[in-house]
Amino acid sequence: MELVADLIKVLLPAGLVLWAMYLTISSFLKKEISQKELDIKAESIKTLLPIRLQAYERMALFLERISPNNLLIRLSGRVATVAEFQQLMLIEIREEFSHNLSQQVYMSDEAWLTIKNAMNETVTLINLSAKDLAPEANALALSKQILEVVLSKNVIPSDDALKFIKQEMRDNFM
Repeated sequence: MELVADLIKVLLPAGLVLWAMYLTISSFLKKEISQKELDIKAESIKTLLPIRLQAYERMALFLERISPNNLLIRLSGRVATVAEFQQLMLIEIREEFSHNLSQQVYMSDEAWLTIKNAMNETVTLINLSAKDLAPEANALALSKQILEVVLSKNVIPSDDALKFIKQEMRDNFM
């Protein structure tokens, strides 16, 4: 019995010391892991922030480029008929959109949907304006028709989307 008591006298303090060491090392390792995760997250943010800002900048440029006013100025004089001008504008919008398609990865779903809707509304505006004109009419007639529709509705589809992404940028990054 004395042997058991001596064994308990030795094992109990040794066990308590081991338990205390385990808790200390476990706590230290948890803190280290947590710090490493924070460092990785900070590095990720440091890398992703400029890319995300660039995505918003590129989509702002896209919206400016597909704005009816800018589109008409940039593409006027390249073709002669309404049908050709309509096709040229639609191709230009689709190419611009395809070029910037990957930017959706860095934007919120709501911002991307707003941009897509603005593009679709611009395409609809062009198509509706061209519908009332003869396909072989002068391309200038389509420009006038588009501007008349924009003035009558007093809304440019890309303007609302541009305001939205500007606000989202301010809210998320500034």
